[in-house]
Amino acid sequence: MQNGKKDHEKHTGEPSFKMWLWTAVVLAAAVFFSFLYLYVDLVRFADTPTAAGAREKAFIVFPGEGFRNVAENLVEAGLLEHPIKLRAYARLKKYDKKVKAGEYLLSASMSPDAILQVLASGKVRLHKVTVPEGYTLVQIAHVMKESGLSTAEEFTRLATNPQFVRSRGIDADSAEGYLFPETYLFPLSITPDEIISTMVGHFWRQFKPEWKRKAELLGFSIHEVVTLASMIEKETGVPAERPIVSSVFHNRLSKGMRLESDPTVIYGIAGFDGNLTRMHLKAPTPYNTYSIQGLPPGPISNPGSAAIECALFPAETEFLYFVARQDRTHHFSSSLPEHNQAVRKYQLGK
Repeated sequence: MQNGKKDHEKHTGEPSFKMWLWTAVVLAAAVFFSFLYLYVDLVRFADTPTAAGAREKAFIVFPGEGFRNVAENLVEAGLLEHPIKLRAYARLKKYDKKVKAGEYLLSASMSPDAILQVLASGKVRLHKVTVPEGYTLVQIAHVMKESGLSTAEEFTRLATNPQFVRSRGIDADSAEGYLFPETYLFPLSITPDEIISTMVGHFWRQFKPEWKRKAELLGFSIHEVVTLASMIEKETGVPAERPIVSSVFHNRLSKGMRLESDPTVIYGIAGFDGNLTRMHLKAPTPYNTYSIQGLPPGPISNPGSAAIECALFPAETEFLYFVARQDRTHHFSSSLPEHNQAVRKYQLGK
């Protein structure tokens, strides 16, 4: 009788255990397939663009911005849908910790995964900024303002800060002359400090070692070379004339003659209105080369490589004067009578 009771207990316990086991298996399978469905749904979401053929638009991730806010902004910009799915997928793939601040070009024709890859790559949108040869510091500040990269005031303040300028290897109190003219690609997040440092760094990379040696042979400092090059740059826009203009200045310097360069006078006039008068030529400013001897105290523009090279390697001529023709080229003269005759012909129409 006792053995029968034990067998009965044994048999009645087995169905309970089996039922519990099958229930656990079913629940586990349900959980597994639920997660599988969610994962497949997330992958399908991540691989599906919101709108095929959509145009690119600028999208900005601000420094310190959380991913939840980034996701909401992406939806608000119409670049994708379902911010909760985006956050889940980003967390799954660890994109939520990799997104970098900056301005990006994105499109709703990109899949959410592709958008996240771009935001995590840090490959920000670059703005093309062209600084022409011969632009002054003030003009370059305006270019940066128009490009939306800096205020003109902040750019100018930093470019004329003696401590900052000298920390960039410039032996002067202003970056005028060292803001190398070039076409640059800058991100929107760039600071005025970085812009100026990039331009000045480009200048030093362009200033060849043989140019330094040639400057020493001529008895010029680098600052004087840049100053002379800036004058050449402003005097003529004709490349073939640069070495000849340079020869005129070198010849006058060697003879102790004043350089008498109109662009230097203009540079020294605050608020110049475009009309150079005799009064201006007599105005006592540090940049008036009609009244001072030698070079002005610093560059009057930012010259390119060609002008710098011509400042160091002038043409061999006897010319001491030049006057502009109507076609913007110049007539060069070796004597004052010849020059006066050219002035009457090309300037006075006599």
